Amino acid sequence: MLSVIIETHNDEEGLARTLASLVSGAVEGMVRDVVVCDRGSTDGTRTVAEHAGCAWVEGGIAAAIAAAKGDWLLLLEPGARPAEGWTEAVATHAAGSGMAARFSRDRADRTPFLSRILSRPGPLAQGLLLPRRQALALVRNADSAEALGRGLAVKTLKTAIQPARRVGRETGLASP
Repeated sequence: MLSVIIETHNDEEGLARTLASLVSGAVEGMVRDVVVCDRGSTDGTRTVAEHAGCAWVEGGIAAAIAAAKGDWLLLLEPGARPAEGWTEAVATHAAGSGMAARFSRDRADRTPFLSRILSRPGPLAQGLLLPRRQALALVRNADSAEALGRGLAVKTLKTAIQPARRVGRETGLASP
């Protein structure tokens, strides 16, 4: 069983899109729980999370991992949407590997050439699937979900994700 962790800050629309894409996983029994780890939202993010039945945590990524109930954790950015059929790829990986993994990029969602050159996707742009025990070991040195995902050796899953749309921090360009 899988716990999904989504770190948010004023991301009510993105959170709603991500939660909608996880419904199939909940129906199939793959998603055990969703933990929303908030970093001080002042919009309707909490309302979206509560209406969807998510656990709400304000104590940082370590508290979110502690609140998660699954043996595997899937960390997603608000607005990211795993492609249809993602549950099969995740189940296959979790059953046969103890290694962290990321989704492959959605071929229909390619960034423009200039954006690819001037910006680098964040460590959670393609999601991050990892065993709970590995996350517990890594969280000692991480203050955010992004910090948890930096520098990990990962396998690429054979299913895609449509990354969240973000405004590039350094370049001002839109980046997936």
